[in-house]
Amino acid sequence: MTVPTWVIEIIPPVYIAVLAAITGYEVISRVPTLLHTPLMSGSNFIHGVVLVGAMVALGAASTGPEQIVGFLAVVLAAANVTGGYAVTERILEMFNRSKPTPKKQG
Repeated sequence: MTVPTWVIEIIPPVYIAVLAAITGYEVISRVPTLLHTPLMSGSNFIHGVVLVGAMVALGAASTGPEQIVGFLAVVLAAANVTGGYAVTERILEMFNRSKPTPKKQG
């Protein structure tokens, strides 16, 4: 029994994706709470680069399926960037000390 060539070709990318997911989970789970905001800021920058790459790929697409995949990549990357900045803003609001504290009556 021979193994189809597409199975042999797909094993390395799947292996790399699984290793990247496990490594990412392990790294992120060990980040101290104090570093979450700078880490989110850095990841938002990377997501912005991904969005630019998706737009370049969409611009270079010539066939219908390529254009569909490129459009989906742009939409998902834009949603990822927007969500990342929204989450970062909420985290920063939690640490905002400029809010007046209520005075105790007594």
